[in-house]
Amino acid sequence: MKYVLMFTSDPALDATVPEEQSEADVQQIYEWFEANAAHVLEGGAALHDVSTATTVRFGDQGPVVVDGPFTEAKEVIGGFSIIDVPDADAAIALARTWPSLVHPGNAVEIRPMFDDEEVFGK
Repeated sequence: MKYVLMFTSDPALDATVPEEQSEADVQQIYEWFEANAAHVLEGGAALHDVSTATTVRFGDQGPVVVDGPFTEAKEVIGGFSIIDVPDADAAIALARTWPSLVHPGNAVEIRPMFDDEEVFGK
């Protein structure tokens, strides 16, 4: 079954991590992707800073485009991956090994993906 792992963090807390630690974290993340290559199908690339985001949402007169994510949360999505594992327990087990979870404010959101059969009956 396919799942999306969304890697989130709190930019204010990220800013408190020393540069040397951040560099070590990046290396551990590369190692994580290498170790889990059999399950990671797509994604993994880090996203640009949230200040570069654009959001399209429904307004009074239809879709409105605004700069920034304007989410209601402190967390931002820093990257994502699509994984293929047998079930939710396996997805959780894999997410628990994400190296950045050692830092406060970091999380991995796990969402199952619909497959074509579920959506289109194919």
